[in-house]
Amino acid sequence: MTRTVNEKRPTELLDAIVNYLVVHGVADLSLRPLAKAIGSSPRGLLYYFGSKEKMVDRALARVRENQRALYAEMYLAKFRSPSAAYLAIWKHMSAPESEPMFRLFFEVYGLALRQPERFRPFLRETIEDWLDSVADADFQRQYGRQRARAIATVLLAGFRGFMLDYCASHDRKRLDQAVGLWLESLETIPPDLSPSRKKAHP
Repeated sequence: MTRTVNEKRPTELLDAIVNYLVVHGVADLSLRPLAKAIGSSPRGLLYYFGSKEKMVDRALARVRENQRALYAEMYLAKFRSPSAAYLAIWKHMSAPESEPMFRLFFEVYGLALRQPERFRPFLRETIEDWLDSVADADFQRQYGRQRARAIATVLLAGFRGFMLDYCASHDRKRLDQAVGLWLESLETIPPDLSPSRKKAHP
């Protein structure tokens, strides 16, 4: 009898794997307890993902995709200014239910810095994917490509730095004040009005 492949199964497993990693982390990950917890088997996981390393990479990519989609949706919502959108994103990022996901991110980031060959895709994509997402076509029209990517870098580094501090200290009052000052400084960055930009975009 030919076995019917469940095309939805990898996606279902990925979501379950992400939830498991958020609780248990990556450093000491073993397939057997993971498989038992999510209703699969080590053989089944290897069948769908090829190896433990590829499975982890797929799960981390899943996290990144979900976050980008969420924050892009929030940014496109009707806020009075970009700073108001960034403040809403910060409030969501620093909410208690979001913290475990960021703890997983920082754990993997630390491992990746120690094992850059193993986590090379993570190191590349966790920067480039986000820069491409933030410095989109509208952003580039306003600031120019290089300037847009520089500002996107400021945003990326700022949010991650604040979240790293928050996960360590939970000093919300201090961090909320710091984020407010940071957002005020972002508002002072002018668009690129150089003659070459004006000619390129009349």
